[in-house]
Amino acid sequence: MPSNHQSIFSPRYFALSIGIILSVMAVGFEGLSVTTIAPSIAGDLNGLSLFGWIFSTYLLAQIIGTLVVGRIIDKRGPAAPFTYALLLFIAGLVAAATAGDMYIMIGSRALQGLGAGAMMTCVYTAISLSYPDELRAKILGAFGTAYVLPSMLGPYVAGLIADQWSWRFVFWGILPVLVVSAVLSLPAFRKLKVQQTGGASGSSSTWMALLLTMGTGLFLVGLSMLPGMMGFVFALIGLVVMILPLRQLLPKGTLTLRRGMPAILATRGLFFAAYASTQNFLVLALIDVKGITPSQAGLIVASAALSWCIISYLQGRWDAADQGRGRHMRIILGVFLLAVGIAIVFWIPVVSVPVAVMGQIIAGVGIGLAHPVSGVVAFSQAGEGGAGQTSANLQFADSFTPGVVIGIGGSILVVCQAAGMSLQSGLIVAMGFHLLLIVISLTASTRISPQSIRKAAPKKEGVNIIVH
Repeated sequence: MPSNHQSIFSPRYFALSIGIILSVMAVGFEGLSVTTIAPSIAGDLNGLSLFGWIFSTYLLAQIIGTLVVGRIIDKRGPAAPFTYALLLFIAGLVAAATAGDMYIMIGSRALQGLGAGAMMTCVYTAISLSYPDELRAKILGAFGTAYVLPSMLGPYVAGLIADQWSWRFVFWGILPVLVVSAVLSLPAFRKLKVQQTGGASGSSSTWMALLLTMGTGLFLVGLSMLPGMMGFVFALIGLVVMILPLRQLLPKGTLTLRRGMPAILATRGLFFAAYASTQNFLVLALIDVKGITPSQAGLIVASAALSWCIISYLQGRWDAADQGRGRHMRIILGVFLLAVGIAIVFWIPVVSVPVAVMGQIIAGVGIGLAHPVSGVVAFSQAGEGGAGQTSANLQFADSFTPGVVIGIGGSILVVCQAAGMSLQSGLIVAMGFHLLLIVISLTASTRISPQSIRKAAPKKEGVNIIVH
């Protein structure tokens, strides 16, 4: 193995690695910070009735940014779309920091979502094109750590800034990080070359992405209106509208857990959604059912982030030690441990601080194994659909599925309470839904055939990128 391939921080990769890590940290910090400061934003801008759209608009715009950027990468490489994405995200931050009413804030969140979705897709593409297979486990481990670290500090820091100064400074504070990221990573992005290939119409892909966004919007609106009859109608219409673009935009067989790349994406989307949604509802259970303070609940959830960071780092070493031969088993083990972690906190009546911490640590270990390794495996098969398409699919799994599942979990809670059930009982039902998703994810993980997890051959004449 060449010596300059031994570390993601060797001279050849240093600038790109730091730039990627800073980009991911900026996006992660902003997304988690808004969760903390959103009530203050809505209160100051007299927009409590539009509170939910602070999050929904970001998700819907992120779908478009994630899925459409692959077409641009196919034509021009990742440097130009990464630049556009940075500018969109920066424009969204400035608009949010200076917003005078809730409608401008919602528009700024749309810009941020477009930029974030496109940025992360470009980052995944750069990882596929720039790093050899033996380093992808390490850079994706660092990627995961960079995204998780803000979950430990972001909400607290954002709350402190909002209390001491103003929520507007949260948005301003992210700008310098993005500027440094651009300075470091753009020169490396410009060196990446792609080889154009024949593929499906880019305009068709764009229309499918817009149709999926419309369907998802209708679905989320319907969920927010439950248990009213119109809520069921809108949710059903949205679900029907979502089916066609999902079948067109994702690899064939993803919805039926077909072996190979479809099983990888199904596994990742389901376990990441179950993990993210469990975190939200566990915090609610700890505060509103168990009477724990928000700061204590935050520390409990941070225990998962800590174990995730540690395992994300270690799995890169394990991957190098066995030369990737244990990837399949690490994914299965990771999903299994996620199931164990969620099962521990599933039955709310027995959840105490020690039990919650234990469940969170185990879940963190599970996702620390499964998340980066599933990305490595997907990139090792990028030849099936191209680096750009694979990057978009990974980012889609990390953003779309959790957003939808959290919306479904919220509707489960509302419907249960409307039926006369207690908050505790509703949370148990929502957690049961998460367990079901993990079981399906575990099933899908067994369909990632070990033969398909192979070391990718070095590519010397560019990478073919095919975008549906």
